Amino acid sequence: MKPASIAALLGSPELMLLVWVLAGVFTLTGALIFAELGAMLPVTGGVYAFFRYIFGDFLAYLYGWAAFAVINTAGVAAIVFVCAIYANHFLHLPEMDPALVASWKLHLPFIGDFYLLDKLGIKLLAIGIVIILTWLNVRSLKAGSSFQVVSTALKLFVIGALVVGIFCSGSGSTQNWMQNSIVADNNNLLSGIVLALTGAFFAYDGWANLTFVAGEIKDPRKNIPRMLFAGVLVCIIVYILTNLAYLYVLPIDQMAASPLVASDAASAAWGRLSGDIVAAMIVICTLGAVNGNILACSRVTYAMSRDGLFPSWAGKENPKARTPVNALWLHAIWTCGFIFTGTFDMLADMFIFITWIAYSLGAVGLFVMRKKNPPANALTVSGVIQFCQRCLSSSIFSILYQPLFLMSKTTHRAGNR
Repeated sequence: MKPASIAALLGSPELMLLVWVLAGVFTLTGALIFAELGAMLPVTGGVYAFFRYIFGDFLAYLYGWAAFAVINTAGVAAIVFVCAIYANHFLHLPEMDPALVASWKLHLPFIGDFYLLDKLGIKLLAIGIVIILTWLNVRSLKAGSSFQVVSTALKLFVIGALVVGIFCSGSGSTQNWMQNSIVADNNNLLSGIVLALTGAFFAYDGWANLTFVAGEIKDPRKNIPRMLFAGVLVCIIVYILTNLAYLYVLPIDQMAASPLVASDAASAAWGRLSGDIVAAMIVICTLGAVNGNILACSRVTYAMSRDGLFPSWAGKENPKARTPVNALWLHAIWTCGFIFTGTFDMLADMFIFITWIAYSLGAVGLFVMRKKNPPANALTVSGVIQFCQRCLSSSIFSILYQPLFLMSKTTHRAGNR
């Protein structure tokens, strides 16, 4: 969904790609910060647990409620909305009469108007998906995590096949990468870049979810930094290649007007049938994204309840599966409320605004943690840098970071002495 809205905002392929790179660099920086925090404090609850240890109960309480009210639920609502839109490509769900839709309007000051019956069929399908995946995660942590592994592998295969297939089709032109829009309004370019970055940040987000289940990860001191760095790096590469592939077959104005970019790009490359196949694959991919968020995000509410900062019933576990049953269903109900009232772009923008406030506080908290626990920090930094060196195998990377690596090793030895 986001390549289309970013194309409409910027009207320039070069600016589009720059936005994806900048957002990726910011995200990678945030991931490395939270990798260090997660390795220092590998407990269930993620950002909430970090804030409680670093800043105390009050700020952790504010974050936890913000996570429940907006961050973790609006994010799921936005993704499942995309899933339902692509599924509707095949289902052609019935819609309400436009006059009836207009009569059921909800106005919120400073936010806007919401049409509760607009796209009602899509909304009901999205709600059904949330309920089914919540039930799956209530029944078994293993079932939810197994579904996640399979869907992630399928996701990478689909995106790889899409990118390679589009480039090999010969149906596009590399000239599209340099051809600006002929209809875009560039008078508000700065605001367009800011909004485009917001969209790209939404696409990259999800990396912090790993820290929510840090207490359930084997050898978190090594694995959290490795998984966060590798995951975000793969996302940066994948998103840049995907946008280049879309632009190869869809000029910037055509991309901006596309409601289903991936499907339209595949149709332009190989014909309508391939567009249908890609739409089906994206339904499966977004199901995995929804499941991953449902699996991880309820752990924050569960941890808050266990600490006495949320109603105690939210901390109830399924006695057989040991899953946070009440927290999972509470998140499902709140997410369904967002689905009824919001649209994809509104939900995504609201989610990102609140999320990056929390990420900024996490960056501040890292320095507090380093002051509290310098020996552990030095070991974590050197471990992350060693991993980065192995991943990139680049002499440039070594030149830039070798002094920091040696410094962290020296600090660690001094701490041990």
